[in-house]
Amino acid sequence: MREYKLVVLGCAGVGKSALTVQFVQGIFVEKYDPTIEDSYRKAVEIDDQQCMLELLDTAGTEQFTAMRDLYMKNGQGFLLVYSITAQSTFVELQDIREQILRVKDQDNVPMVLAGNKSDLEDERTIGKDQGYTLSKQFSCSFYETSAKASINVQDVFHDLVRQINSRSPPQNMKKKKHWICSLI
Repeated sequence: MREYKLVVLGCAGVGKSALTVQFVQGIFVEKYDPTIEDSYRKAVEIDDQQCMLELLDTAGTEQFTAMRDLYMKNGQGFLLVYSITAQSTFVELQDIREQILRVKDQDNVPMVLAGNKSDLEDERTIGKDQGYTLSKQFSCSFYETSAKASINVQDVFHDLVRQINSRSPPQNMKKKKHWICSLI
């Protein structure tokens, strides 16, 4: 079973932990408890392949940004989360993405942009079109999610795995050699 290291990044309070726990355990965590770092493992089947996802739920607070380089160095795919109700969380993603690309020393890495808290439509300050525009700028996928209503939660993680697979397919998906035998 192939393992995937996925890292969830974004500002404090955007719902990184809520998305991760909703995906792993199928429950919504109502209470906000700032994360330092939490790691989860979940076995899933994606495109008929068994996968073991190792999810790293990171701190969004400034005092833990020094730990980010290590997350980024070891991560294979990145979920960048902002809250559709807070402009500052959207703006901050530019710096986070630049840091990922610098640490990975690559121009493009598997990445998904998630505008979380889509269930709070009446509190929206960032339009869906703004998220879509940023995803085009980042050359990545875009989803609006809701950990509370479980909207697109599975999709964002599965998308990351598919992006990783498209860059380096699992062994059993690579072309198999066919042996031709002839009897004389």
